[in-house]
Amino acid sequence: MNNKPSLARLDLNLLIALDALLTERSVTRAAERLGLSQPALSASLSRLRIHFGDEILRRDGNNYELTPLARRLVEHTTMAVDSARRVFETQADWDPLASTREFVIYGSDYSFATVGAVVARLAAERAPGVRFRFVLHTTEVISEAPTSLRPADGLLMPHGFLNDLPFVDLFSDSWVVVVAEDNAEVGDSVSLDQLAALPWVFTYQSPFAFASATRQVQQLGFEPRIECVVEGFMAIPSFVAGTRRLGMVQGHLAEFARRQPGIRVLETPFEATPIVEALWWHPIHDHDPEHRWMRELFAEAGRAV
Repeated sequence: MNNKPSLARLDLNLLIALDALLTERSVTRAAERLGLSQPALSASLSRLRIHFGDEILRRDGNNYELTPLARRLVEHTTMAVDSARRVFETQADWDPLASTREFVIYGSDYSFATVGAVVARLAAERAPGVRFRFVLHTTEVISEAPTSLRPADGLLMPHGFLNDLPFVDLFSDSWVVVVAEDNAEVGDSVSLDQLAALPWVFTYQSPFAFASATRQVQQLGFEPRIECVVEGFMAIPSFVAGTRRLGMVQGHLAEFARRQPGIRVLETPFEATPIVEALWWHPIHDHDPEHRWMRELFAEAGRAV
């Protein structure tokens, strides 16, 4: 027997109240955010406590803290509110010039600095009311992509990490090595022996987030000595400058790296497999005309990159 309450019998206004309470962790601040009186929101909190059989907010001195159940609800509630907002923002006839839609795109700093910057510029020219929110991805976003992409609009990610999701290829890129300008051990080129002997700055380093070129370095038959791991590519030159460390960045970031103080950019001493950057999305967006417009914008920006 299914004891779950029917959606038709639920007051979906409670979802908005729950989202505000989980975000603000205060009845007073949540009420101010929603433009409600404090007694009205206290009544919503009481109904939520009855529904979940949980306090949701637990007083700790002069403050409130989320219960373990409430902490688990945070992500689900945010996704549910975003999904509901998208439902009611959908229009039969969509005009980019009149739209105020916000598109949420996950990706790395590299993705945002390349194709993301071009997309933002094109959108400002063609749909001045449209806004893009570029959010740095996490290992959870990548590993749970079929779930995390439901409330979002896309994920900028090279091939080799995701499967069974729709995508559009944007551009391809190569790899280069960054080394400190004053690193006397490395001349005009870097050798395979130096790749093995010198310390490294790597990015990410998890089963679901890694740079394909650094994975190739590991497949050359030696285990690199990793001194630093950073959550992004544009920080790598700062961790290389003035040290013996090596790092690898994409070719489109080579000019950025050269402009950083104390950095040289060299070719890789092995045939690094190029990456193909793509925009991935959840199939629920396939037939959304607004989303289709966004995908076409990314495809055009990819050609420009």
